[in-house]
Order: sequence, then structure tokens, then C-alpha cells
Amino acid sequence: MSLLAGTAIAAVPASGDRSHLIQLADSIKTSNHVQFVQLLERLDRDAASLSPEQLWCLRYLEAWQMAYGGDYDSASSLLNTVIAQSTNATLRFRATATLVDILGIGHRYEEAFGRLSQLLDQLPQITNKRARFQGLGEAAQLLIAAGQYDLASSYAEQMLDNIPAGESACKSMYFKLHAEFRSGRMQVLDPAFQTGVDTCVKSGENLVANAIRADIASFDIQQGRSAHAIALLQTNYAYVLRDQYPSLTSQFDALQAQAYWDQGEITHARKFAVAAVDSAIKSEYTEPLSMAYELLFRIEKQQGNFRAALAYHEKYLAADKGYLNDVSAKTLAYQIVKQQVQANKVEVDALNKQNQILQLQRALDHKAVEASRLYIILLLTVLASIGLLLYRLKRSQLRFMGLARQDSLTGISNRKHFVDEAEQALRQAKRFTRCASLILIDLDHFKLVNDTHGHAVGDQVLKRAVVACQKHLHARDVFGRLGGEEFGILIPHCEPEQASDRAEQIRIAIASTPLSEDMHGVMISASFGVASTDSGNYEFLRLLADADHALYRAKRNGRNCVVSGSVTDGLVSPYPMESSEQTASDKVLSASARIEPVN
Repeated sequence: MSLLAGTAIAAVPASGDRSHLIQLADSIKTSNHVQFVQLLERLDRDAASLSPEQLWCLRYLEAWQMAYGGDYDSASSLLNTVIAQSTNATLRFRATATLVDILGIGHRYEEAFGRLSQLLDQLPQITNKRARFQGLGEAAQLLIAAGQYDLASSYAEQMLDNIPAGESACKSMYFKLHAEFRSGRMQVLDPAFQTGVDTCVKSGENLVANAIRADIASFDIQQGRSAHAIALLQTNYAYVLRDQYPSLTSQFDALQAQAYWDQGEITHARKFAVAAVDSAIKSEYTEPLSMAYELLFRIEKQQGNFRAALAYHEKYLAADKGYLNDVSAKTLAYQIVKQQVQANKVEVDALNKQNQILQLQRALDHKAVEASRLYIILLLTVLASIGLLLYRLKRSQLRFMGLARQDSLTGISNRKHFVDEAEQALRQAKRFTRCASLILIDLDHFKLVNDTHGHAVGDQVLKRAVVACQKHLHARDVFGRLGGEEFGILIPHCEPEQASDRAEQIRIAIASTPLSEDMHGVMISASFGVASTDSGNYEFLRLLADADHALYRAKRNGRNCVVSGSVTDGLVSPYPMESSEQTASDKVLSASARIEPVN
């Protein structure tokens, strides 16, 4: 099959009107990227013969190409120039829409949502259907990144209802399907996904088609259909490499690595995991990068290469923490801008009411004093209500920030907040040269409890285990859920022997936890790994690796026990590694990858 199969290719005209060439380049940005670049080079050579308006259109397309290649700083600078100097309102709108996309990719989320709010305010005045289509697409894409899937889907539906001439339903279908996939509500694959692929291929939008295929493959992997995912990814891998879009290439590589790992093909899994690292956008923490490092860690650990495994484990933790921080930043930025927009509207309304009061006071006469005073009282009541609303909006914002730090099931610190608090406690311990200890807790046979008794009983087990732990915690202890059935406790000012004693007390408390009648037959116990800074190393990642290996040995020693140690202890362990064993670090698994094609 030809690499350009399914793409509507028009040969680059030997000569012709410059406006026609610009329109052609604009229409094939994603469907025929090779020809698009050729047209830009040709137009740039003829820049001296272009009119001012044509030149600004060319500069916009050049900025789009810079962003496509990952040069976001140069693209942003050129787009801001277009926005500031072009006299074409539609072009300025499109440049702003593309800038929103770049700000999102560049992690400047609060600025991105602020620009998006301005863009959507301008939308009713934009009559150009292609520009409106692009603006709606940017809104859908950025809202998906912020986890606002229903709102993103509504903008995608508006795109479907207003497809401009020369465009297809491909991109709007992708945004709607991607929002559905990322929402996590899918139980079976919707046939609309294959319809979306067919629509994109028919219209020559192979880049977007492959983005939809990536979601299909990710869903197949989640459902245990790794062989089907490999076939789909391999069939279209050459097209992805040809398009040279870094984030999509890294996503395909990471998904193939995961699928081959699930199939037990370690050589292929390693090859594609390394490729995912190499193809990832430099200096960015993304979901494919986190997946790749996590797989490389598991591969090296399974094969007994403990030093290499530790190196990949540290890279994985850094990438995963960076990615999770990025996800939280998007969500928080959306909420902050939303609150700011609401607050601004309320403040404008309050100013309007104050102006009405001033106008009314000037118009008072002796005959209407009483009636006017009553109206003033009413307006003042409205102002008081507005002030109360502003107070509630601020309180809602603070509550949201608090919830972002909590685990929704147990109410204790989530993984990100635990890591932040633990690192701060370790810095304090290092400053005063005091020993600190980390306890990792993993509930034994928890998957069996879920499979046998259901997730509702599993949730009750987690909650009761947390209550049992909390009875033995002190005010300065840092306690959090790291994921699944895994918990961590960072104890400042604690020697190794004290930490082991504390862990044994908690182990006994969990094992003796009383169960309710609906939990008949459920046994609760936990394995503990303990590590301390007595060696003088206060780095959280190293302390976590030491506790992780101690936990692994506790599992191998029969579970329901406490083991203290370090990575060095693990290196000389007589027990062979098995891929079926999951230590604490194995519990942190990444979700499906995200692709954000540039419009």
C-alpha cells in the first residue's frame, strides 16, 4: 500500500495566483503535510511579490508549521505579531485560535483558557465558517485536556453542524470520539470510532485517522485485546512515521510497547519503549513518556538488571509526577479562569447597579422621595446578594483546590500531594540532620477480594484499612494513598527500629480489623516495606526505591509481615524476579495516551 493511500493529492501548480497557492496550502496542512511544506517554501521564495494581506497569511501558515514541528516559542512569537499587525479580522481570529492551542501545549494553561474565553466571546461576530470551525475545534481540544468532556463534546457537535466548504467531518468526529474515550465511560467500542477513521481516510486526513486509531488501540489494550492492538498499530505505523508529528509518534511507540509486554514479547516491548522515549518531545512530561519509562523499569527488573531498573524507576517517577502535575494544572487553570470570568461578570453587574443608584439619587424630587428610597433599598439588597455570590465563588474555588489534594475514596492525601508533603518533610529532616522513615503498605490479595466479592466490598476494605492506620499515626506523619491498594507513611524524626515497630503495630491493627456482616469471608492483611534515611540519603526517590524493594521481599516472604531494607539488600536477594509479582512501584499504571493534533 502506498504511504499516501487515501489522501487526496493535488500536484503543486507550476504557476498560478498566489492567493490560490495560499488557500491550497491552508487546506492540506494535515492531509498532505509534505506538499504543504513544499508550498510554504515556494511562497517564501516569492514573498517579495506578495501583497501585505497575502504575506500575513503566509506568516500565519509558517507559524502553524513551527508549532507542528514542536518549536512553540517561535510559533507563539510569530502568531502574536500576526495578531498585532494584520488588518484582517478573520486572520487575527485564526491566529488567536492557533495560539490557544500552542499555549495549551506549552503548559501555559491559565493564559490558554483566558485566551479561549476571549475567543468564544468573539465567535458570534465571526462570519467566516472556516475560522468558526477552527475556533470551535480549539475549544473542544483544550476542554478535553481539562477533563471537561461533556462541554468539549457539545463544541464538537457544533462543528459537525457547521462544516465549511472544503472541510470534512473528520476533525469534529475525532474531538467528539476522543472526549468519549477520555471520559472513561466506554464499556464497548462504539462503531462510530471506525466510522470516524473511514471518514478521515476518505478526506485525506490520515494524521487525524491515526489519532482515532490510537484511541481504539488503547481501548483494546485495556480490554485485554493486545494482539488486535498490535495489528492495528503496526498496519499504520509507517504513515505515522511519515507525518513526523512527535506526540503521535511517541504515542504509537508507547502503545506498541505496552501491547507487546502484555503478549510477553519482551524484545519488541523494549524496542518500542526506547523508541517512545526517543520520539517524545524534549523537556516535556507526557503520558507516553511515563508509560515507556514504567515499562523499561519492569523489563529490567524482570530480567534481574536491578541497577538499570532503579535508573528507569527514578526516570519513571519523575516523568509520572510531571505528567500528573500537568493534568492537575490544566484542571485547576480551567476552574480558576471559569471563576474569574464569573466574578468579572458579577462585578460588571454590580457596577451597573451602582450607576443606577447614582442616577436615581440625582433624579430624586420631593414628591418621589419615599418611592425612590424603596427602590434604592431594593438595589442595595441586590448588591448585597452579589457580594454574597462573590464570597461563595471564592469559597468554591478554595474548596476545589482542597479536593485536588485528596483521594476521593478514602479522604486521605492523594499520590501527588503525598509526594509533595513527603519531599518537604525530608528537606526538614535533612536540615536538622534527623532520621526519617518511609513505610510502604500493600494490602494482600486485594485483587482477589475485588474479583470474588465485588468492588463495593473492595472499597470498604480500603476504608477500614485506612481507619486502622490512622489510629497509629501522629500529627506530623504524612499519610497518603499511592494508588490501588497501596499506601505510604512518611514518619519524620524516626529511627529504623522505631519505624519497624510502628509498621508492626499497624500490621496487627489491619489484620485484626473487625468486618461487617456483608464482608463475611473477607480476610484483611497487609505487607510492609520500611526504609530510612540513616545512611544519610534524603532523596525521596531513593527512599521510595528502598522501601519498594523491602516491600517486594515482604511479599516473597509470605505476605502479612514487615521487612526493612534498601535497594542494595534487594540486589543480593536469592529470590528470582517474576513478571507476575507486582511491587509497590508496579501499582502506578498510566492511562491511555493523549494526542493533540494541531488544527
